[in-house]
Amino acid sequence: MTSKEQKLQLFSELLDIMDELREKCPWDQKQTFETLRPLTLEETYELSDALLKEDLVEIKKELGDVLLHLVFYAKIGEEKNAFDIGEVIKSLSEKLIFRHPHIYGDVEVKDEEEVKQNWEKLKLKEGNKSVLGGVPKSLPSLIKAYRIQEKVKGIGFEFYNAEDAWKKVDEELEEFHAETDLNKKEEELGDMFFSLINYARMNGLNADSALEKTNNKFLARFQLMEKMSAENNENLSDISLQQMDVYWEKAKDELKK
Repeated sequence: MTSKEQKLQLFSELLDIMDELREKCPWDQKQTFETLRPLTLEETYELSDALLKEDLVEIKKELGDVLLHLVFYAKIGEEKNAFDIGEVIKSLSEKLIFRHPHIYGDVEVKDEEEVKQNWEKLKLKEGNKSVLGGVPKSLPSLIKAYRIQEKVKGIGFEFYNAEDAWKKVDEELEEFHAETDLNKKEEELGDMFFSLINYARMNGLNADSALEKTNNKFLARFQLMEKMSAENNENLSDISLQQMDVYWEKAKDELKK
């Protein structure tokens, strides 16, 4: 592991490299906030994949890619005379100190939940007009629902317990089944998803992570089904559902090993 002094030196070298790339590399010279944005999203999802797999080698690599983008944005901001990396870090440090009065002030907290509640209240003091003002509009729907619920919980807008939250899931499920109009049924489906995400959250589960793990599990099983059927000179699209189920169970057993 590197010392604090080495970390500072390495970060300084990264800034020097960014300056040089921006000055000499044709590709780096052309990049803007707009052109980098989709690339940043891609790198973020790659980091997310590595985190879900708990692949430490990949996590280190993807963290580097994300860090490059952060430094790149700060460099463009400096060129626009708007801000530089130093101001970004200074602003972040000030915000962290302000939002942790139980560490840097005289506020006392009992547990993690009180820390979260204080965090949301302090954000309102910073000028946010709504508790939900910090939820990005472009977040994927599943993650957005989770973040909305987390934020309103911070000011006490929360079911008393997970059992009450599950009653809401049952209620929304009944309304979904009872609705016949397709547009309204879609709305009820959304309500049901939102309630289920809320129930999962109250039990310490992240619905987005859970669904992504299921997606990956399904992909692995299905692709193994394809491989098994090909080895038997069969095409999945040409066999019956019952035959597919046989391959599915075999794939499940194989992957469990």
